[in-house]
Amino acid sequence: MYSFFDKVNKNPIIAAIYDLDQLDDALDSPCENIFLLTGNIFNLKEIHHRVKSKNKDLYIHIDLIDGFSRDTWGLEYIVRKIYPDGIITSKSNLIKLGKDLGAFTIQRLFIPDLVALEKGIESIQKVRPHAIEILPGIMPKIIRKIYYRTRIPIIAGGLIIDEEDMVESLNAGAMAISTSNKRIWYIKE
Repeated sequence: MYSFFDKVNKNPIIAAIYDLDQLDDALDSPCENIFLLTGNIFNLKEIHHRVKSKNKDLYIHIDLIDGFSRDTWGLEYIVRKIYPDGIITSKSNLIKLGKDLGAFTIQRLFIPDLVALEKGIESIQKVRPHAIEILPGIMPKIIRKIYYRTRIPIIAGGLIIDEEDMVESLNAGAMAISTSNKRIWYIKE
């Protein structure tokens, strides 16, 4: 049903794009999935077309797109008019709505402390996104704990700076790594 898992099985490294100047490099990389963490109402369709022309999948972080309201109407527009392969958001209500619209959903969870960890796990257990992206992604114990408590696939993102970080996160149970570090895009797992 969702090609995300098939593509992650081929290559667990996801190109995270914070700057559109990185897009060409990501499209030329071996990464099968692209997380778009920038863009605006005027360029999303063009970006989608460019990504799909390279047979890659596009996941739009709707909280970071300029010109869209970060509410139900903005999400519905992106899902129904842009046709991404999935959406990323830190908002539980948008995960629920995304699932209702038939979108593949990734809930982004920032974990600065234990309180955020517990609240995040509670939220994830309620809305059950298709996958979770945890930041920072260099916390093997936390990766194991979240997976054990939710049984939802985990993507480790943020502060993955070298191959050692990538390997430790994958060995801890993350199914994939998202990174803007171009050097990591070319590492073979």
